[in-house]
Amino acid sequence: MVAVTFTDLAPSGPWGDSTFTSGSVGLVGLCLLYIAWFRLTFDIEGLVPTLDRWSDPVKTSPKVIGVGIAIMGLAYGAGRIDLFPRPAGLILALIGLLTITNGVYVWLSTASILTDTEEE
Repeated sequence: MVAVTFTDLAPSGPWGDSTFTSGSVGLVGLCLLYIAWFRLTFDIEGLVPTLDRWSDPVKTSPKVIGVGIAIMGLAYGAGRIDLFPRPAGLILALIGLLTITNGVYVWLSTASILTDTEEE
């Protein structure tokens, strides 16, 4: 379903716009991929990767931020190349921003100056 976002194969639908159809189908596919990734990664049901589910959040959060930045670069490229339909860049930007937000949240919660470093 996500692959439809990167092609012009979607029908125009009742709203008369094939890019809206491909973007909608891509978002549904993205949600399904996220649910599958979450369940395979954390081996539990749920949708929120809370801090207690990370094995090493201090070392992993910069990698997650880096992956998010790389995805944003891909989004920029997909939005500028005429080979991809218009919603492709938006879908990749959404993925990139969510990834960066998650990584920054984990970093701020575990490794930044905002963490509680006092021993109790």
